[in-house]
Amino acid sequence: MAVGLARTGEITAAAGRIRQSNFHDFQVARMSDAPFQVNVHFVDSGELPTGAGEPGLPPVIAALGNAIFAATGKRVRDLPLSKQKLV
Repeated sequence: MAVGLARTGEITAAAGRIRQSNFHDFQVARMSDAPFQVNVHFVDSGELPTGAGEPGLPPVIAALGNAIFAATGKRVRDLPLSKQKLV
């Protein structure tokens, strides 16, 4: 989900209204966009459970930005990535 939002997730407004109304005009990641393999690691803890879903999204987007910088030398400061000239 985080990579999909970073790649193509964009909400725009015009005349005080959001232009995207549903999935027909807001691009979301599809199964064909997913990597072949994803490794997930849970850390054992004595703390109360808090979840393992949405809290992991922001670090993924930051890590993706750092990976792009490591590969290209270009810092990504705006999303979505589809609007950036990275090549």
